[in-house]
Amino acid sequence: METEKTSTPDISIRVYKTRGRLELLCGDQGMREFPCITGSNPGDKEREGDRRTPIGHFRVVFKNPKSRFFLSLGLDYPRIYDANRALAAELITYDQYRSLVRDLTYGDMTDEAVQNRVWKTPLGGEIFIHGCADARRGTAGCVALDNPDMLFLYHRVPLGTPVEILP
Repeated sequence: METEKTSTPDISIRVYKTRGRLELLCGDQGMREFPCITGSNPGDKEREGDRRTPIGHFRVVFKNPKSRFFLSLGLDYPRIYDANRALAAELITYDQYRSLVRDLTYGDMTDEAVQNRVWKTPLGGEIFIHGCADARRGTAGCVALDNPDMLFLYHRVPLGTPVEILP
């Protein structure tokens, strides 16, 4: 696990699910664009196993150089917004909700114990931008790139990088 804490405010990522494109941006300027694949089902992520990629604004909270999918960048899904929605829909209990909010507010997402509490709930989790997209099939909810593209992205994206995922 990497514990890098740097941030480059000008770097951001934008994913267009229906277009199958990921843009690496520097400020408002496109720096590089890559083909990508996302969840095999359309729409916004609602629960574990729905095979949807979440839509919205996220941050890179974890870099995994030993990913089983080549390299990976973990996103901060679910967010407090998602926990609120899940509680209202009775997908999680109030105790699960409190734990999620506490970890999302105060937890260190580079810590495996915090990751397990946040990412292993009925909301689903472990949403990554990762390699191994060569087969061009849909993912379980992640954003996948070809390995050479992931290598390029991984070394230019610090923790804290904003990620916007659009339909």
